[in-house]
Amino acid sequence: MTEKLQTLMAGRWRDASGPAYATEYPHDSSTVATLHAATAADVDEAVQVAEAARKKANWAGLKRHERAAILHRIAGGIRSRGEELAQLQRLDNGKPINETRALVASAAGTFQFFAAACETWEETLTPARGDYFTMSVNEPLGVVGAITPWNSPIASEAQKLAPALAAGCAVVFKPAEITPRMAIELARIAQEAGVPDGIISVLPGKGSVVGDALVRHPLVKRIAFTGGTNVGLAIQRLAAEKLMPTSLELGGKSPTIVCADADLDHAVKGVLFGIFSSSGESCIAGSRAFVHASVYNEFKRRLLDGVKALRVGDPSSERTQMGPLVNRGHRSTVEDFVALGLQEGGHLLTGGARPQGAMYDKGSYYLPTVFEGLPNSARLCQEEVFGPVLVLLPWTDEADLVAQCNDSVFGLASGIWTRDYKAAWRIGRALETGTVWVNTYKLFSVSTPFGGVKQSGTGREKGRLGILEYTAQKSFYWGLNEAPLPWAD
Repeated sequence: MTEKLQTLMAGRWRDASGPAYATEYPHDSSTVATLHAATAADVDEAVQVAEAARKKANWAGLKRHERAAILHRIAGGIRSRGEELAQLQRLDNGKPINETRALVASAAGTFQFFAAACETWEETLTPARGDYFTMSVNEPLGVVGAITPWNSPIASEAQKLAPALAAGCAVVFKPAEITPRMAIELARIAQEAGVPDGIISVLPGKGSVVGDALVRHPLVKRIAFTGGTNVGLAIQRLAAEKLMPTSLELGGKSPTIVCADADLDHAVKGVLFGIFSSSGESCIAGSRAFVHASVYNEFKRRLLDGVKALRVGDPSSERTQMGPLVNRGHRSTVEDFVALGLQEGGHLLTGGARPQGAMYDKGSYYLPTVFEGLPNSARLCQEEVFGPVLVLLPWTDEADLVAQCNDSVFGLASGIWTRDYKAAWRIGRALETGTVWVNTYKLFSVSTPFGGVKQSGTGREKGRLGILEYTAQKSFYWGLNEAPLPWAD
């Protein structure tokens, strides 16, 4: 049964004023929900209402422990609806149910963490250097825009909403057009937890309409964006015209390194998880596997056995490891990359096709795919596929290995599999990435900052200081001198 959705916009639950559209379940392309897209006029109204709402006593006047209490209630609201939210996200983007449950739990944990960070956040008394004392305080920026992707909506949205609310900001959300549900449900939970009307708005629709208007709006003081690099670069250019701060978590082409002394049982399963979980639709997917020549053949044999054993299928099944891609259009993009790899001379070891069977016919499924025989300079090794495609590359020399790993416009994440802690430290420090996993992969903690370098983005999310990204620093000088300032004597 198709559900008709409304959104929380400018303090009221209602339809946006743009055209109606439908969202689809990637498993079978059935229509899940219908809703209206927002317009530039909706953006202006939401921002204007947010600017007025944030200045009221029931938000600007709250003590930090009072805002923290609201964030704790949001965390509780997410947990109380945990299974329902997990099932809704499964329908939104086709992720397997075990994965969506983990994302919902992560979102609740994010609000809990930032509630604690908010309540224990201290201002700074800086060392005096004269007859005065000095202190630094942080004040909320105002209205901020949050633009989130379709691959892990509830977790991405929590990572932006929780610190922004903790800082005392108002938030206007632009969720991905095809996966608006989690932002709408988070807004509902936040409203029930006590966030005042107008502080949160959710504006579904096209990035070229809603996102563009949000970035350009003069009252929007910050943009937090997770998504593709090309869109991120466009946002940065627009933000520069306003001198507006941004945090941009963009694309990746993450290397995973298997050393000669690696525990291959761990390394094989870690590489499989790093690239094929989430069907490869992950910015930190370990899509380039550099394997030492001395263990290359054995690693490849075990990896291919592991790939062939992966369970691709219905996201509602708890046995499923890989669900469908988000839609058929994106599957076509992945297929184009596989064709490109073949044109470039790559040897297809497994996959490279749609799975066969009645269960897969209506969905946007694609098999886990592994290539070898390509140089790191090949486009398949340089461009983000955002799908279940892995390239194996042998290595022998550590300096050349590091050079190849760093020979990328991206720098989001990396992995190292070795028993040698000194080698892990040495290689990890040499890699130009924002995150390094050692003998594990794709694990996250809300207490640890996350972000990229180069064209993988700027700024950091998570971590205790993540609140400060949504504030402006102000310095106070308090004169203690007994005599007037001497200059005018």
